[in-house]
Amino acid sequence: MILADKIIKLRKQFGWSQEDLAEKMGVSRQSVSKWESANSIPDINKIINMAEIFGVTTDYLLKDDIETIQSIDGEIEPEVNSVNLNQANRYVEIKDQISRITVKGVLLCVCSVVPLLFMLSMAQTEQMNLDSKTATVSGIITMLVMVALAVSFFVRTGQFSNEIYSIEKDDFELEYGVRSIFKEKLQQITPSYHKKLSISIGLFILSIVPFMYVAINEGTSDLILKMLCVMFFMIATGLYIIVPASAEYNAYSLLIKEGDYHPRNKEENKKIEALAGFYWPLLIAIYLGWSFWTMRWDVTWIVWPVGAVLFAALVGLMEMITKDRE
Repeated sequence: MILADKIIKLRKQFGWSQEDLAEKMGVSRQSVSKWESANSIPDINKIINMAEIFGVTTDYLLKDDIETIQSIDGEIEPEVNSVNLNQANRYVEIKDQISRITVKGVLLCVCSVVPLLFMLSMAQTEQMNLDSKTATVSGIITMLVMVALAVSFFVRTGQFSNEIYSIEKDDFELEYGVRSIFKEKLQQITPSYHKKLSISIGLFILSIVPFMYVAINEGTSDLILKMLCVMFFMIATGLYIIVPASAEYNAYSLLIKEGDYHPRNKEENKKIEALAGFYWPLLIAIYLGWSFWTMRWDVTWIVWPVGAVLFAALVGLMEMITKDRE
């Protein structure tokens, strides 16, 4: 492997652009581009500086017959998994399948309370010969069935874990030319992604309007319950739009290691994932416990918007603490 290929390999392994490496070495981006295209060779001082930046030996950079990365302290770095175009396309395809399965489970969870609210509204006006007790029992049973179906969808996503593990959990580098293909694809879908994101956020914000309008105008309790159903349907629609779009956008971003998947954001994302893994199950437990204890499902839904705002605040606090330490 020649010096030009080694520079490309190391730079991509660190997740740096040509501009990033040029800035660290105090040279122009054009110089790095010439080195990587083998149109010029850096002088010995630049090679020594480059070796220090990458944490490798000068022998590794200068000797074409040494292809295994060797760090300065003599330890051999593990080989980075190489991902070709077919593997990258397969990864995006799998992430799309996972998102379509996941969104079904999410929609079932979000809408699971709708039958209960609807039956309670029917009981309020004594329609369908429903009393409040029958409506509550029937609604809860329906809700539990929907949640069980949702869990089955979430479990199904585990079948893809082995196929995507090497990309999501291990260090990898894209083969030559693959990164530019997926960078172009990311640029193509970005306008559509932001459009869908704005529509979804709009639905989330506006979902509370029907309920607020009826509540402010002192609407009947059955109408308030029906407006809550409308609110959950609007939230579900927003999720149906944004979940697959986000999955595709994030898959491309991870492959080219940009945005939230840039190496400098990797540790921060791990902390957020750890927080989410603890926070959301706890919130679900609080919601279900409070709901079953009081049987006021028309009130306990407030846990979700409050919980979402609190989670965003906690993430922001974590970022502030991290920046202060740096």
